[in-house]
Amino acid sequence: MSLESMQDLYHHELKDLYSAEKQILEALPKMAQKASDAELRKAFEEHRVVTEEQVSRLQTIFDDLKLNPGNTKCKGMEGLIEEGEEILKEDADPNVRDAALIGAAQRVEHYEIAGYGTARTYARQLGFDNHVELLQRTLDEEGKTDERLTKLAEGRINREAQFGDKG
Repeated sequence: MSLESMQDLYHHELKDLYSAEKQILEALPKMAQKASDAELRKAFEEHRVVTEEQVSRLQTIFDDLKLNPGNTKCKGMEGLIEEGEEILKEDADPNVRDAALIGAAQRVEHYEIAGYGTARTYARQLGFDNHVELLQRTLDEEGKTDERLTKLAEGRINREAQFGDKG
């Protein structure tokens, strides 16, 4: 893809986000299955539904731009998910695994927050006010997910992981 204009850069960012969300949709069920904490499992399951809505919003933007999301592969998300999958393969205390899953999920959320913030800024600059609203909605959801994960970690899961199977 040639990046000759801000519009090209915006399209590139949208395709990257679309790929990232599709990869997340594949990873979330695995994460939910490996979570031993019921609340954490529920958070992953609920975020899958939210992620499907986010993909739908991106598709709305692509339709508006008469653009195809294509086969772009978000390498950043691919790396983050690979790191998370390594955690799932470890022989770990369930409490420790839950804490590690939260850390992996928060790295994903922070990556998405950066990407959606960037895309929203590009959309605003280019005058796509309807896109700004859609991207901001997703950005807000990603922030809420990050907050929910922090509350789970700080509220109980990290404390339980501190003692492993000795607690």
